[in-house]
Amino acid sequence: MCLAIPLRVQRIDGALAEVELGGVTKTVSLVLTPDAKEGDYVLVHTGFAISVLDEQEAQETLALFAELEEASRAVEEQAESDEGQAPEA
Repeated sequence: MCLAIPLRVQRIDGALAEVELGGVTKTVSLVLTPDAKEGDYVLVHTGFAISVLDEQEAQETLALFAELEEASRAVEEQAESDEGQAPEA
């Protein structure tokens, strides 16, 4: 299974771009998406921007990731709570 994340292009230097999400920046290759511009969202997988997304699609995808993160936290908290309870006799 592959996972690609939408990131916003902050700066472009030739075939490389500085992208950002949540204050974290990373340099990725734009070789596969030469039409990407500063301010665009690009779908990034293994250090390569593999497609340009419109902002609405990027925001919807990021919202889904946030929902998954919240659900994961809830499951972890429930598991920790269950571990702290004594088994019934």
